[in-house]
Amino acid sequence: MEKEKSLTAEEKRIVKALLNNGKTNQDVHAIINYERGTTVNFGRISGVKKDQNIIPATAEEVEFFLKKKRSFDPVTGLNLYENERLIRAREAMILAVTIFNSATFKFKTEVFSVLSNIAWTYLMHEHYERKGISILNSDNSTFALSHMLSRPDCPLTKGIKNNLQSMKAIRDEVEHKLLGRSDTKWLSLFQACCLNFDRTIVTWFGPKVSLQNELSIALQFGKLDLEHAANIDPYDIPAHIEALDALLKKDLSKEEIDDVEYQFKVVYTFTSASKGKSHIQFLSPDSEEGKMVHNVLQKYKIADEMYPYKPKDIVRIVSEATGTQFNMNHHTQAWQKHKVRPAQGSKSPEKTNRDFCIYHSAHRDYTYNENWIARLIEEAGEKAASLDVPQNLPAQAAIDEDGLAFL
Repeated sequence: MEKEKSLTAEEKRIVKALLNNGKTNQDVHAIINYERGTTVNFGRISGVKKDQNIIPATAEEVEFFLKKKRSFDPVTGLNLYENERLIRAREAMILAVTIFNSATFKFKTEVFSVLSNIAWTYLMHEHYERKGISILNSDNSTFALSHMLSRPDCPLTKGIKNNLQSMKAIRDEVEHKLLGRSDTKWLSLFQACCLNFDRTIVTWFGPKVSLQNELSIALQFGKLDLEHAANIDPYDIPAHIEALDALLKKDLSKEEIDDVEYQFKVVYTFTSASKGKSHIQFLSPDSEEGKMVHNVLQKYKIADEMYPYKPKDIVRIVSEATGTQFNMNHHTQAWQKHKVRPAQGSKSPEKTNRDFCIYHSAHRDYTYNENWIARLIEEAGEKAASLDVPQNLPAQAAIDEDGLAFL
């Protein structure tokens, strides 16, 4: 969480007390700035020293302040007193993976589904709290993960939400029934859940909180027998688990099932290689080689299914989700700012950012996907009100947005 650029009222009282206790300006300056998001200069310390109206903190207050300063994790930068939800979220996911990989424990699916649900719940709670949105229900209970996934302002992609909804279904099932030896049946779901978690927590709170420091591979499943994982013995899977597996996919399209954010897929190739090189390689999905492999693996997907939203749909959805007056002019400025698509009249209209948008040559317009809506919802609440957008764009700009005149 970003700190104040000037000393807070608490910090001023701490500074006054430390100076009164004989600490030098330099020592106090070092104490205050340790792990502080925005550091303050020496002038702030001197200003407190000269201000006779500031009441020094008590000895107990100073002791607790120094205790908090000593409670930062040097690797993640998280503080036990200020970032408890994030610490719990990370530890819950680390425990889920550690227990799953341990040969000692047998109830792997049960433990992973429960702990991963806890991890994501804490992560989402922290997201909403930092947005100034209360996570309390009318009875003082906190938002359930399922509730946060259904909210219109949920910032997660469709693939991640589908994965978490399946994880919840598995968790609910294990509360009442035995699973047999079916842990390997949902390896791809568990792997995607863990990778999605790490990518999301890094995107929201920075690279220092990544789980990669604790888990070299997000979810490695020990010495997994690949052939056994691909061909699970029928007697290992109870009938109600087969039914649950079918239920998880009942309402999902083939494209949603193939989404790597829903279930992770690894392709193993056996090639001639020197002893110093591994036959199995893990590629970053953002690397050029990773993108190439992803394109080869992904079957052709109909554009209307992947990018179903026209600008007018996006304006309506974002406005309803954020409660702001998000209009077509705001949308135009947004895609210009993020370079999502070329400007009107471009000689290469098909050169879009396919993470968000695609061009249709047949009817010469653009449509957008869930990721673009999520990005706009994330930004609209904070920025839409301050956007300096002319209220009357030329008619050509209006036509450019949807291929239809809406003025």
